[in-house]
Amino acid sequence: MPCSIAAAQPSCGRIGTVLMNVAESKTPAGRPPSIWEAFRVTMFRAVWTAAFVSNIGTWMQNTAGVWLLTTLSGSSVLVALMQTATSLPVFLLSVPAGVIADLLDRRRLLLTTQVFMATAALTLAITTLLGVATSWSVLGLTFLLGVGAAFNAPAWQTVASEIVPRPLLPAALTLNGVSINAARAVGPAIGGLIIAYYSPGYVFLLNSLSFAGTCWVLYRWKRPPLKTDLPAENFVSALRAGIRYVQFSPSIYAIMIRASAFTFGASALWALLSLVIAQKFRLNSGTYGIMLSCLGGGAVTGALLMDYIRQLLTTNRRIILGITGFALSTLALGLLPSVTFLYPIMFLAGICWLLSLTSFNVAVQLNLPKWVQARVLSIYLLVFQGGMAFGSLLWGSVASRFGLETALIGAAGWLLASTLLAFPFPLRQADKLNLAPAGTWTDPENHAQVDADDGPVVVMIEYIVDPARLPYFLKAVENLKQVRLRDGALRAGVFTDIARPERQVEFFTVTSWGEHLRQHQRFTQEDVAVELAVQQFHTSPNPPVVTHFVARTDKFTDMPVPLPTTGTAATLEGQ
Repeated sequence: MPCSIAAAQPSCGRIGTVLMNVAESKTPAGRPPSIWEAFRVTMFRAVWTAAFVSNIGTWMQNTAGVWLLTTLSGSSVLVALMQTATSLPVFLLSVPAGVIADLLDRRRLLLTTQVFMATAALTLAITTLLGVATSWSVLGLTFLLGVGAAFNAPAWQTVASEIVPRPLLPAALTLNGVSINAARAVGPAIGGLIIAYYSPGYVFLLNSLSFAGTCWVLYRWKRPPLKTDLPAENFVSALRAGIRYVQFSPSIYAIMIRASAFTFGASALWALLSLVIAQKFRLNSGTYGIMLSCLGGGAVTGALLMDYIRQLLTTNRRIILGITGFALSTLALGLLPSVTFLYPIMFLAGICWLLSLTSFNVAVQLNLPKWVQARVLSIYLLVFQGGMAFGSLLWGSVASRFGLETALIGAAGWLLASTLLAFPFPLRQADKLNLAPAGTWTDPENHAQVDADDGPVVVMIEYIVDPARLPYFLKAVENLKQVRLRDGALRAGVFTDIARPERQVEFFTVTSWGEHLRQHQRFTQEDVAVELAVQQFHTSPNPPVVTHFVARTDKFTDMPVPLPTTGTAATLEGQ
């Protein structure tokens, strides 16, 4: 399981060629480029191929793991815990992993996680082939695979945006969906056949070997080092920055809310499908593998239709359509009396899954500047996989106590209700956003020997505003305040000079001088318009005055304080 975005590094000349092709591929109506445009990048094809092979191994592993646990224990709770064992590590570790991916060399991190996952799969293969595997050992090793995936995912999520031009990013993400779901169409069928004729242990062994191609491509990837004059962020400050960005970015916050609601309900189908096949219809692993193949085939079909669907529907409507279709498929899984009808239903579910999943993935990536990508994507993965983990546990418990039909009907109802979140949390079209650093802020003069760790820092910007236009100014500043808080400010607001009401002072506080300097690089081209909306109310012929105040640290506390002279003391007493 190498990644969720397959991408690679082209040369600069190749990027220029791709960008030219993207521009030429657009129609006069401004249609987005075809998903196949991303394959013009040579190394993208190489990584995509390696990822496809590894994804086949992953889906073979998932099929074998679930079926092995189904045979070792008939407990619906333990079987549902397989999904939890896969998703819970992401829920627990994805945010720290995202911070690490932003602070360390991502190529080395990815190589380490790939080797770790290959080792865990090999250990599971050996224990199974030796006949010593138990329900808890399968769950434990699956959990370790999830740990590797948790540290792998945030770093890999950022690869596409580093090496694929922004106009091709939706295409790259969609092709990644093709890779994962084409593997889903092939892997379970292969895994089911191997299980039926040999042993799940051979499936785990093949999955371990499937990581080799991805490791080789990563080894050959020459990622250019990122150069900066700013002091390095520490783990805690980087973590806080990522959380603040989500908290004060309405578009990202909306994606998190809706994605968590979707995965919580959608987890029921993935967690309970094997039990429906084994317990309700009394069929074997081959049928379960074919069902997963139908899901994968539907997802691939959905990816092939994405070009057409993107032209017809906005992001919001695509997600509503996908969730509604998946809800109806979940309902059918619980109610249909014959397995024959489930094959086309699972195919439809695969289309709807890809439609929803890709729409969420593209939306979150297009709304992120590079400086915070891994951290926010890790939070997105936490929310997404957390919904899968806790949803699987809940629906498995409901199925154990009240039956499979009740659990699936309840999950379908949840999914249908979650579509109403589109009204309070709409998703904006982010294709045209320019999130490159604005470069409009110049570093302030520093004559006080302020170090990067000194702070906190208070920044004040003084405006002269016509009192009659003050309400409009305050509204504009509120939008700018959101940007300040999102990019690292602890507090932000406006002071009014009561002696001169036209004098308005915007302020924001930052933890340290180094963090404020990082704010300069976090300000994007999109934020320039927000800042200009505030500056238009400034009536003075001179630009707004910017002042920086830094709290003095305790490094001066050991210095002796000179005593005042008698005259000075008398003067102070007189005041």
